[in-house]
Amino acid sequence: MKRSWPISEDRRKRSVGFEASRGGRRRPTTPGAPRRRARGRAPGCGACREGHRPMSPVWIVPVVTITLTQVAVIATSIYLHRALAHRALHLHPVVDVAFRVVLWLTTGQSRQEWVAVHRKHHTFTDRQGDPHSPRLLGFWRVQLFNVVYYMREARSAETLETFAPDLRPDRLDRVLFSRGVLGVGVGLGLLCLLIGFWPGLIAGLAHALLYVFVMAPLINALGHWRGGKNFENTAFNWRLLSWITGGESLHNNHHAHPRSPKFSVRRSEFDPSWLIIRSLAAVRLLAIQGPLVAWTRAAAPRRPS
Repeated sequence: MKRSWPISEDRRKRSVGFEASRGGRRRPTTPGAPRRRARGRAPGCGACREGHRPMSPVWIVPVVTITLTQVAVIATSIYLHRALAHRALHLHPVVDVAFRVVLWLTTGQSRQEWVAVHRKHHTFTDRQGDPHSPRLLGFWRVQLFNVVYYMREARSAETLETFAPDLRPDRLDRVLFSRGVLGVGVGLGLLCLLIGFWPGLIAGLAHALLYVFVMAPLINALGHWRGGKNFENTAFNWRLLSWITGGESLHNNHHAHPRSPKFSVRRSEFDPSWLIIRSLAAVRLLAIQGPLVAWTRAAAPRRPS
């Protein structure tokens, strides 16, 4: 006699060809027909059962690119420029290391090289010996190839020893911060982990292009080519650009008073980096050493009669 085995409820439902529908009702389905996807779930979304990784929003790349570039620009302005090159600020050791880490991850720059090139620029401003003067080299050559002129000067042992002997590599430089390529690679890797491989890669490359070929050369090229003036020197101010260059585009003011930690001198001028400097000074994470300067009509450049 043939023995019959009990059939489970789930198996019975599948054999009959029923599936659950909305409202608790069951309706017959054609064998082999594709199952309806639950409403509100799209392929690749975080809610799907397959566990696909959620895609980064489209806006994440431009937002991250702009944020990275602004962080790098402001860190360069406060730390490399005002604190180290001109000694207008004295930073708490923790803040000093924090700025070095940020610049290592976002730019990979050597602080001794940057400071030496900048001090030489002030020593020979717009005359023979200036590493990147548009008056000597032309506007577009400095705007497009500023990085070439910078690297040429930064590799000169004589320039480093003459203009930045106080910033010889210390232990942190020798162990970590002198390895600029490693720093940029680590920064790019962290970015890819945070927002995804392709968005991170695109944002990182866009930031590099924006910082190296747009923002940094724009300050040197346009700041010594055309613009407004508060003081009598060969540099110029660009008030609108100062909002996105950490105050660096107030170049005429800076060349008139290099040791001033505040680049704006008039009410109509804005120096974003100064807000951060004041905030850090308020909590005693840095000390202001350079003099603050106010604009007076007596300091205005004379117009030819």
